[in-house]
Amino acid sequence: MVRPSFTAVLTASIFIGLAATVARAADTAPAAISDAKLYQQTVDKGIQYLIDKGLQADGSYGKEGPGIAAICTTALLKHGRSPDDPAVARSLKYLQSFVHDDGGIYSPKSPVQNYETSLAIQCFAAANGDGRYKDLLAKADKFIRSIQSAGEPADFNYGGAGYDSKKKRADLSNTSFLLDALQATDAGPDDEAVKRALVFVSNCQNLETEHNTTPFAAKVGDGGFYYTPAAGGVSEAKNTPEGGLRSYGSMTYAGLKSMIFAGVTADDPRVKGAVKWIKAHYTLSANPGMGYSGTGTKTEDGLYYYYHTFAKALSALGLRDLDDDNGVKHDWRHDLLVELAKRQRPDGSWVNTDPRFLEGNTNLVTAYALLALSYAQPAK
Repeated sequence: MVRPSFTAVLTASIFIGLAATVARAADTAPAAISDAKLYQQTVDKGIQYLIDKGLQADGSYGKEGPGIAAICTTALLKHGRSPDDPAVARSLKYLQSFVHDDGGIYSPKSPVQNYETSLAIQCFAAANGDGRYKDLLAKADKFIRSIQSAGEPADFNYGGAGYDSKKKRADLSNTSFLLDALQATDAGPDDEAVKRALVFVSNCQNLETEHNTTPFAAKVGDGGFYYTPAAGGVSEAKNTPEGGLRSYGSMTYAGLKSMIFAGVTADDPRVKGAVKWIKAHYTLSANPGMGYSGTGTKTEDGLYYYYHTFAKALSALGLRDLDDDNGVKHDWRHDLLVELAKRQRPDGSWVNTDPRFLEGNTNLVTAYALLALSYAQPAK
């Protein structure tokens, strides 16, 4: 029997290895190209819907006022539209018409001044590359700081934001928008408003630590977040039989991103607790914890708000893949893209079948989807 030479064996091995590499490339390249193409098609259709169908002649996106106009315009800016783009410029001018002497940017007699001003700050900050909105942003920043809840740290409202300047009950949703706005104007972890906000955010977590000694912290203890510990405590996912406040997805991701923006690191027990909850409840089919009615019927409560906070938080955390509790590895950007592409309507828009939390508004929901996608670009 003639034995093959070492050179022949080496050559054959190299050939086999190259063939396997080419085969693997053939398997993976189309998927990567497909994701990139799907992403661009999905985004382009969503943007076209907002400009062709959502945008009004006066720069608004309907009668709802500056909040929805700001979030729609921010979505366009985040996907590369210039502040001088005619559609964007029209909306920026519209938003400027809501600037008040106190620096706030809100509808007259608005009950949601924090939301509207915080959204407008993010919009103008995204359009401020050349400093054209520097003074406007400085005044708006001063306004949102002025309506942040003060008092003593023992007060469960302390550090949080509520809907308006009357400083009523603070909640995690308003506070996360406040922190988004503060981050947009470059406020760092050492900023006093950011530090106060972190106190409130920590108190919204179902995790007992030295940062959270509320009576609710240990009743659930799963590391997730709920709406507010103030005014007796509220969770949109309702109470547990023991009187705890159930954690749910949109608030858990809102709490996580808020902590990261406030400088809390990945090795902190609060971040670890939130990530543990996320791994146990990874899904894009519903807003976890909010996904079922009392009768067990599946709902879509707050689903697109959830998609937005999901993407922004995981992007801030710097994760490409997330291993769930079953050991399944998820490329969350890919999963989100596929889910949103599947839910997109033929005209390019998105809307929630459940209108709660204003998600029956097509412009708002389309903007949420586009903002979520801005954090979920496929890997190059």
